[in-house]
Amino acid sequence: MVYYLIVCRSLTYAQRGVRLLERAGISAYLVRAPRLIAQAGCAYCIKVSQRWLERAVELMREAKLVPRGVYQQLEDGSYEEVSV
Repeated sequence: MVYYLIVCRSLTYAQRGVRLLERAGISAYLVRAPRLIAQAGCAYCIKVSQRWLERAVELMREAKLVPRGVYQQLEDGSYEEVSV
């Protein structure tokens, strides 16, 4: 299964995002951002499956929890930013 990381601006935003998505019936997990995508020190991400990506980003934007970026992990372990 393909997973995406939605990068949040803070731990608090990531926690709020996870709660928001779970209330909407979307499985979401709070994870630390890998160093490859953490732009300014440590960052936190919300991990969601490909199935829920667009809806998750839409809900977060409506709640004013605008993501810093969305990344997909590639087979070689690197990350690629995607637009949603």
